[in-house]
Amino acid sequence: MRLKEGFILKKILDDYIVVPTGDNIVDFAVAVSLNESGAFLWEQLSEEKTIFELADALASEYNVSSEEVIGDVAEFAELLKTHDFLAQ
Repeated sequence: MRLKEGFILKKILDDYIVVPTGDNIVDFAVAVSLNESGAFLWEQLSEEKTIFELADALASEYNVSSEEVIGDVAEFAELLKTHDFLAQ
């Protein structure tokens, strides 16, 4: 999976905000705020990644095991899918 084109991640002070660009501005009803780990995963999805690759990257970044984060990564991926942020 990877992210759709037309969204960028902006850091404003300590907050990470997903901002639409181009044609997505019209369809974007609310701002999306991410925490630090969500922003990390968002940036990872600029390239094609599996859930397992994302979990490994997050685990490495935060010095925990992949097993500890796989559920959270799967939940994050499902939210991205639900809100149509993932490329087909």
